Amino acid sequence: MHPLLPATAELVTGFPSLAPTSPVVPSRSDAVAEALYTTGWCVLEDFLPADLTAALRVRAAVLESMGSPVQAGIGREEEHHLNQSIRETSIYWLNGADPAESAYLSIMEELRGALNRRLFLGLFEFESHFSFYEAGGFYARHLDALKGTRNRMVSIVSYLNPNWSERDGGELIIWDAGEDGREVAQILPKAGTVAVFLSEEIPHAVAPTHRPRLAIPGWFRINGSTADRIDPPR
Repeated sequence: MHPLLPATAELVTGFPSLAPTSPVVPSRSDAVAEALYTTGWCVLEDFLPADLTAALRVRAAVLESMGSPVQAGIGREEEHHLNQSIRETSIYWLNGADPAESAYLSIMEELRGALNRRLFLGLFEFESHFSFYEAGGFYARHLDALKGTRNRMVSIVSYLNPNWSERDGGELIIWDAGEDGREVAQILPKAGTVAVFLSEEIPHAVAPTHRPRLAIPGWFRINGSTADRIDPPR
């Protein structure tokens, strides 16, 4: 059985019943906004419903079995390059064509609206992809956006891994803002958990994982288009 697939076939056939939207509880979106304003990051367990995380695991497994992932690299556009000493993962972009993807993107759209109402960030769109790490995969300390570029404003990582324990590794490590910031959190990538943080401010890393690990990193972006340059979502 593929490592991303659920243990029972019944799960695979149950996804058409997924609701087209799964509303974000207002108090939880308020908690995200407050944390971004005060500390720049937060973690919420059980943010995603179990049926959705199971459906997303199957969707990722289907994409992975089809092959042709985008090889992950560092940076955007002309600065993009590959460096296997920094990052070891393969990615598949979400486009909403699958019911599970559509339900997930609806949740993110509701969160985008809530953050704009609370923090006046002008978040314009959301981009995200499945990120699959084989055992031994990792991502060294980095920021999701270069200072001053203001393309990615808020990062969110959603985890899809059932029955994850400390011995499995693969923690998301978060530091305070700044080069000399202290380590403030190590987050297990358990199914349903999400981490949210400011893309330009919060350094983070993925510790080496000891078993296959699946997540959906995503970014709320502002519209960086100008009269002579179109800013694409990726």
